[in-house]
Amino acid sequence: MPVFSYLAYPVQGAKEELFNDLSALDYCEAMQAENKEVLILVTDTPDEKTEKALQKQLKTLKSLQSLGMTFGHTDQ
Repeated sequence: MPVFSYLAYPVQGAKEELFNDLSALDYCEAMQAENKEVLILVTDTPDEKTEKALQKQLKTLKSLQSLGMTFGHTDQ
């Protein structure tokens, strides 16, 4: 089961929209940083196929500027 964590950077002025977009996705948990315009995103998918599908979904979010991976783990 792949588990990844990211710093999610919203487009200018879209932090709340990005939080809502990420929270609505399956296998995602989003948290807001207290003093920065950044979100913490943790994904936990059951398999690699689902992880790849989630990555495609993330790329379509208009409120997301970029993702910076901070941790990744897969059971193989």
